[in-house]
Amino acid sequence: MSDKHDDKVRLDKWLWAARFYKTRGLAKAAIEGGKVHCRGERCKPSKEPKVGDELLIRTGFDERTVIVQALSVVRRGAPEAQMLYSETADSIARREQAAAQRKAGALGVSTEGRPSKKQRRDLSTFRDRQDQ
Repeated sequence: MSDKHDDKVRLDKWLWAARFYKTRGLAKAAIEGGKVHCRGERCKPSKEPKVGDELLIRTGFDERTVIVQALSVVRRGAPEAQMLYSETADSIARREQAAAQRKAGALGVSTEGRPSKKQRRDLSTFRDRQDQ
């Protein structure tokens, strides 16, 4: 898995190679936006991760805590990319719990789109009764 230049790799390039982000530009923007923390601290795209480093990566609704297992500057297939890191058991449990809450609709009001004309009239009638 290691190439000859893999002893020093930029963090944005590693995140891209590990397939957390589709492009290096997106990885760089995420790091600069504070969505990636190395050893509990914000970092720069040029930071050089080392084997054993713990990274906190936020993508969309998910937040992952991963440990760097190997370094690579080459983006390969997903099975090989997953060998570059290991996700902690606590992180997996938190992500699954958050996904279950999102699926259950616990985070917000779930709607089916705009109310129909009848539903709008009913809402208007309800509000008028509340004001009296």
